[in-house]
Amino acid sequence: MFKRAIVSVALFAGASAQSQTLTISPVAPAPGAIVRLTLRMPESPDSIIRITGTMSGEPLHFTKSTSNTWRALGPVTVDASGEIGASAIIEKASGSLDSIRAAVTIPKPPPPRPGARPRALSVSSRFTQPLDSATQARVDRENATARDIGRRAHDSAPMWTAPFIRPRASAVTSRFGSGRLFNGTLTSRHLGVDFRGAAGEPIRAANRGVVALVDDFFLAGNVVYIDHGGGVVTAYFHMSKTLVSQGDTVERGQEIGLVGATGRVTGPHLHWSARYGTVTVNPLDLTLIDSR
Repeated sequence: MFKRAIVSVALFAGASAQSQTLTISPVAPAPGAIVRLTLRMPESPDSIIRITGTMSGEPLHFTKSTSNTWRALGPVTVDASGEIGASAIIEKASGSLDSIRAAVTIPKPPPPRPGARPRALSVSSRFTQPLDSATQARVDRENATARDIGRRAHDSAPMWTAPFIRPRASAVTSRFGSGRLFNGTLTSRHLGVDFRGAAGEPIRAANRGVVALVDDFFLAGNVVYIDHGGGVVTAYFHMSKTLVSQGDTVERGQEIGLVGATGRVTGPHLHWSARYGTVTVNPLDLTLIDSR
């Protein structure tokens, strides 16, 4: 569960806004984080019709938690720095609109430890050569497909009622955001979480959702994308075998595929990724959320 010591900055408009609060937790999210937003409203005979909002350019989906509290998830982009904000608009039965804003500050990254280096990999030169134009076009199309799945995840309500779980119980071998050295050259950040696994071992759905895509991608190999609604998508890469079909509704913990080494990899493992809308986020943050 996220730490509950919350600091926020709010700007209000509307006659009754003085006792409204919008808070963001955790107070110092890392780039690529999933955060929790909590909106608290005073008791009023002017009932709330709808709450909308945005963060990092993505819609927010507020759900009622108690009689005067609404909650939502929000994304922090992987390149975020300084102060980032979220805003909400409260529509009331009388026709009045109240707006409210909260902000948190992304902490500066700590200086590297003496001698610390990104994860180093020694691989065949075929992994480090530029892609030919046709292959690059394929990768671009596949990336666009993934972004579109994230975009469409805003179209349905959250399907989960229990916390997200890890898709494998094995050790994490590469964390979100870690740098990668290929043959001594820093190439990119790792925008997912890798789990150890031998070929053929099970991969499980992190939560309830609808299978949005089963495909074979150039970089990711055999993939399964699950739309959990409320803007949240999880994806499972490099499978040796997929066990679900597009359109299937899957349950939390259901086996959806087997560990493999398909795509652009050096050995079998599961790469687990997540999006909030089009924003790539740390999937492990989903497991810290105890409810919607």
